[in-house]
Amino acid sequence: MRSAGSIPTTSPSPSHELLEKLEVFKVQGRDKRGRKILRIIGKFFPARVLTGTEGEEELKRYLERKIFPEIGKTPFCVVYVHTCVHRPDNFPGVSFLRSIYESLPAAVRDGMEAVYFVHPGLQARLFFATFGRFLFSAGLYGKMRYVSRLEFLGEHMRKGEIELPEFVRDHDEELERRPLMDYGLEIGHHHRDYDAPAMDSAASMYSLRCIS
Repeated sequence: MRSAGSIPTTSPSPSHELLEKLEVFKVQGRDKRGRKILRIIGKFFPARVLTGTEGEEELKRYLERKIFPEIGKTPFCVVYVHTCVHRPDNFPGVSFLRSIYESLPAAVRDGMEAVYFVHPGLQARLFFATFGRFLFSAGLYGKMRYVSRLEFLGEHMRKGEIELPEFVRDHDEELERRPLMDYGLEIGHHHRDYDAPAMDSAASMYSLRCIS
């Protein structure tokens, strides 16, 4: 029973509890420059649950409540793992992501010094190379670094500071054995149905026609 004069607390929404359970976003460890690491596992994102404007607002509230306080006002980097991402299961679309980024507090945007895009694939590289400057601010676009192999990520991260799911390491090993997968010339065991941003804008639809 709540005592008189106590401040009522708000229970987490089902969406927040799901994000927490899946560990889509997790602040852990530091990179070699001493910055905090925000790890994002794309495969775990519940895009079928967090959809549209309501989904955007739910995600913004979750980040404000759970993630931003952990980051604080210090510099940090993002490690986004794109391995085994499938549309529409776990990719919400370019417009969704752009809205989330543009709504970030100025202190968070300024503190985000680098975004490491792990296992981007050919189509994602081509898309962002062609339309990234138009769809996202120059600040974010300039911070993006493509990481095709985990060994290259290790050049920036302290050893043992970031945890990655086993399927990420398995996919990385498969890429080592079958390098043509990087160029879309071979389909592997962990083939992604979707390797470019979801077709939620004219730009993304045009990009897919260009590279088909």
